[in-house]
Amino acid sequence: MYEEVEVTQHRSKPPSLWFAATEVPRVLAELSSLSCSWISLLASAPRGDGHPVLVLPGFTANDSSTLLLRRFITQLGYLALPWKLGQNTGEPAKQDKLRRRFTEIAQAYDEPVSIIGQSLGGVFGRDLARRFPQSVRSVITLASPFRATDRSSTNPLVARLFEAMSGLTVEEMRDRAVDGDPQLPPAVPTSAIYSKSDGIVAWQTCIEAESDHTENIEVIGSHSGMALHPLVLHVIADRLSQRPGSWAKFDRHCGIRHLFYPKPESVPRR
Repeated sequence: MYEEVEVTQHRSKPPSLWFAATEVPRVLAELSSLSCSWISLLASAPRGDGHPVLVLPGFTANDSSTLLLRRFITQLGYLALPWKLGQNTGEPAKQDKLRRRFTEIAQAYDEPVSIIGQSLGGVFGRDLARRFPQSVRSVITLASPFRATDRSSTNPLVARLFEAMSGLTVEEMRDRAVDGDPQLPPAVPTSAIYSKSDGIVAWQTCIEAESDHTENIEVIGSHSGMALHPLVLHVIADRLSQRPGSWAKFDRHCGIRHLFYPKPESVPRR
């Protein structure tokens, strides 16, 4: 199913300047395509079972950046929960607040919570799943660089901004992860959605190690527009509909999906 890729050969390469320069127009194009496909996406997606879904924004973003995604999830029939912590600055204090918020959410609902995280939000989401596996149903990451080992795999401007706002280097942030290794997948079903035309982070840092409960799904698109991309929303609807205990990997050969979803790559099993 997967084509194996040696990540260590690519981890120091930042995304191309062309992809970085075209991020904004591509996000606008993805938003436009979503407006045209919204009704058909909802009509063709499986209905939700009402379980809670926590949606985490990316670096420098807040809940407004995930508004359309949460509205889509709500209209499918799920309980979409915002993170309610303002701007995601990446600061340790912000992540500590998220862990406390998740504890409150887990106590408030009598069932596991699905987590969707965009970029840095996905890194945080994986951390929650590894700390509280009994309270997490699944994790979906959107262009989340959880395999990053240093700043060189990120757009230089974004890397400097992250260090300035969070007060952390990538290495220091890794040290805060459970067991000190954020590359280890959570013990719950985990779907990593990535794009080889990502203009912010190296796509190789966004793919998951291969296992029976992990998967990688490639889309063609921008980094910042992941939560607005119709193909991403199609995947999210499909993944959220997976029942506990019977989770199966995304079938890109179903219907005409193979025309839109390239063959994914993955990290070999350890």
